[in-house]
Amino acid sequence: MLTQNQMAFKEWGAVCAALGQGVQSVLVRKGGIHEGQEGFRVDHREFWLFPTRFHQEADQLQPAYSDLLKAPIAIEPASGKIMLALYAVVEKVLEINEPSALPGLNSIQVLNRETIQKRFEYKNPGLFVLLIRTYCLAQPVEVENETRYAGCRTWVELSEKYPTNNLTPLLTDEQFLQQQQEFEQLVS
Repeated sequence: MLTQNQMAFKEWGAVCAALGQGVQSVLVRKGGIHEGQEGFRVDHREFWLFPTRFHQEADQLQPAYSDLLKAPIAIEPASGKIMLALYAVVEKVLEINEPSALPGLNSIQVLNRETIQKRFEYKNPGLFVLLIRTYCLAQPVEVENETRYAGCRTWVELSEKYPTNNLTPLLTDEQFLQQQQEFEQLVS
């Protein structure tokens, strides 16, 4: 693991909440408008999770997970600052190009079928699924929400590097292994 990092991955606050609660260990990504012609790429193997609220709605989540929108990480802070509380290390990357593989995603993440389907079909058919190990800070760091972080993009470079030496894994090795095995079943 890097000792410090300033790269962040923008993701819906509800998905960050699911990661923070150990409900899922994957990120499903298509890429934003600012990703360019090539679309999303896994440019970084470690990053801070940057919770966003833009475009997320309860009807885009599986019904059992709609309460994730009420989790502190999913709610817009009154201060207008970004709370860095979660850090991710990419363990594996899967690129899905066949729609027949999409139903398998239901059991390993919180977005509903329609949301996954729309992401898959956006521009060129396909999706990336990143298996990540999620870590948390005991005390979240407040980051100024700069205008350069705005827009539909996945990656943002924070104004400074933040240390990773005080992170704790959210799941035990056994719990993560179980989620990794579910991911591997999807791959095979």
